[in-house]
Amino acid sequence: MGGEQSLALPPEKGPHRVGCADVMVGHTQQQGLFFRLFYPCVPRDGAERPLWIPRYEYCSGLADVSGHSRRWCAPLLSIAVGSCRVPLSWKAPFKTCSSGYPLIIFSHGLGAFRTVYSSVCMQMASWGFVVAALEHRDSSAAMTYFCTAEAVREQWIPHQQVPQGQKEFYFRNSQVHRRANECARALQLFRAISSGKSIPNILPQGFDLSVLKDSIDLAKAAVMGHSFGGVTAVLALVKESGFRCAVALDAWMFPLENVLYPEVPKPVFFINTEKFQTPESVAKMKRLSSRNSQTKIITILGSVHQSQTDFAFLTGKLIPRVFNARGTLDPHKCLDITTQAALAFLQRHLDVREEFARWDHLLEGIGDSVIPEAPFRLSNL
Repeated sequence: MGGEQSLALPPEKGPHRVGCADVMVGHTQQQGLFFRLFYPCVPRDGAERPLWIPRYEYCSGLADVSGHSRRWCAPLLSIAVGSCRVPLSWKAPFKTCSSGYPLIIFSHGLGAFRTVYSSVCMQMASWGFVVAALEHRDSSAAMTYFCTAEAVREQWIPHQQVPQGQKEFYFRNSQVHRRANECARALQLFRAISSGKSIPNILPQGFDLSVLKDSIDLAKAAVMGHSFGGVTAVLALVKESGFRCAVALDAWMFPLENVLYPEVPKPVFFINTEKFQTPESVAKMKRLSSRNSQTKIITILGSVHQSQTDFAFLTGKLIPRVFNARGTLDPHKCLDITTQAALAFLQRHLDVREEFARWDHLLEGIGDSVIPEAPFRLSNL
């Protein structure tokens, strides 16, 4: 199960080669940000490929999320996938763009972290987007950390379950607001970089953010996310007017309060999997589509909730079974549908000058393995 071949992410499909780097700004949990940046790069022969699971601590976090003992599950995960690498160039030179790349802020799902959506993020970057995949600090990540100003000491933030005696809605609602605020702060960070402000990346030998200064078009910014990150993306449209639209992958709509639905001002594209959504969740999505004709809902048949994560590309049987990552649809095809549909939607709402309109049919749920809205019979998961 170990070794690099146990994570079979497909190569970039777009015209750009993709680099990635980690960025941490600020020294506090509340005001700082941590994300993995995916970007069009200048290819380098023999470039280092980054680890998929960046630190052993994340294996401990995944053990906690899966409900298994850290004592045996974390070492097993480390042996099985700890040496997996992502087929990207680590800290490769940024390919400048005088017209500016459009920007995507990406929000991860519950119990995930910044690297486990590398498949989606790298594909979007290969088509000419800069993607900042946040690692949220609201205790919804499997694990994360920040660095204090004093001697740059690491403070780890473990995953937190709903506290005993507290209603889940109120706990998750508080988290989704913190997450959406982080998405808004991320866009504000890129505004500061574009204005020429010096923003230090506090990680050792960190990626120099100043190279982005004249190469991002902030008039073309979108927010995207999966599951808990999907509803985070919806709420971010309320919090930050600079986001022109949202792409919500299999959004978990439960944490969003009803009073906010009329306040979502921009179009949302819901790309659902077949086996996760409930009638109640889809009804909440339809509350938005009934108010905005540009808000779309489609379902990818044969897919499961983890089909839109990197876990779908793990080879072998044990680890994908632990994370329920296998649908009947080939994961490569699911990724193609997801990225092509998202690109068509973003071209329409960000005025991107690319040939993504060839995938417009997917926005209406027309095509192989995709249907409009939701299946007639939904699971009760």
